[in-house]
Amino acid sequence: MTARRQAVLGILGGGQLARMLALAAAPLGVKTLVVDSAPDACAAQVAPLLAADWTDYAALESFARQVDVVTFDFENVPAETAHWLAERVAVFPAPRALAVAQDRLAEKTLFRECGLDTPAFMAVDTRADLDRALATVGAPAILKTRRLGYDGKGQFRLRTLADADAAWAALGAQAAAHGLILEAFVPFERELSVVAVRGRDGDFRTWPLTQNWHTDGVLSLSLAPAPAVDGLQQRATELARTLAERLAYVGVFALELFVKDGQLLGNEMAPRVHNSGHWTIEGALTSQFENHVRAVLGLPLGDTSARGLSAMFNWIGELPDAAPVLQAVDGHWHDYGKQPRPGRKVGHATVCAVDAKSMAERLAGVARALQRESQAEPAIQVLG
Repeated sequence: MTARRQAVLGILGGGQLARMLALAAAPLGVKTLVVDSAPDACAAQVAPLLAADWTDYAALESFARQVDVVTFDFENVPAETAHWLAERVAVFPAPRALAVAQDRLAEKTLFRECGLDTPAFMAVDTRADLDRALATVGAPAILKTRRLGYDGKGQFRLRTLADADAAWAALGAQAAAHGLILEAFVPFERELSVVAVRGRDGDFRTWPLTQNWHTDGVLSLSLAPAPAVDGLQQRATELARTLAERLAYVGVFALELFVKDGQLLGNEMAPRVHNSGHWTIEGALTSQFENHVRAVLGLPLGDTSARGLSAMFNWIGELPDAAPVLQAVDGHWHDYGKQPRPGRKVGHATVCAVDAKSMAERLAGVARALQRESQAEPAIQVLG
């Protein structure tokens, strides 16, 4: 009998998303090989790692020969690297999807082409452009870098038109290299995300809508399924499907949305597994990580239904005491194996329950024990 050859998934980027992809791949009999410039990247604790820069084409040539499919753990891999690899090995999602998501102007333009409304926006390349954009978009507004911005980085909020000089002082130097975009500030009612997956055969599925809360531009807490979404789940699914088909997308992605006057507005698209989908590891029949592995390898997709309610705490900077979560009923702890550092995502915890009352009680208990009442309170309030 001939031994079955294990498929090998190559992952560009060695952070916590690569780590969780590798952990999800193993039960499917899929090996992983990670590329990252940092030899101590946290994914190396669970998968082989090739330490190489994105422009080290000799190392990438070796990497391409060892894997069957390549995917990403973050979207800021240079488009040139993605295109170079795509000429040698299957790359999912395709470099085009990566390029669109790397440029906020291209992304917002695509949203509108697909029928997803957005806050007003204008490109800004010069100081004069900023004045013209403010005259059209108005204030308050947010000036952002078009590229290389995530988790609130590369942004400046203008509360009034008088903040234009300060905004340009903060970000103007990046205008020549990458361009800027001015977006109208949206006094939204809720922040939601839809995490979706599309297979190589076109099969498309979404997980239930997730409600999210942020602190300083970084995800703090997620609750899924989001309560009282009415017809928004169907609308979000339709929009995500349209985007996926337009981009011939393969794999998992997240569409971040604002709710204003009962309507959805597009904020950002993440062409990868996403922080707001971490609850799916324990809270869904198939996690976002397992379905991403399935999708890019051409395997059948798994059921994305929720098992019940799930709430995820995001740990930023340093980990709190794990004991209150581990002692809670249906509490789950994830330590990414990273050194503490201000602003760094170092882990998360998920609490699951069968109904809103049980979830509110468990969240409140864990939050009290961790002295994180303010972090949990928004979810407890919407649970009623």
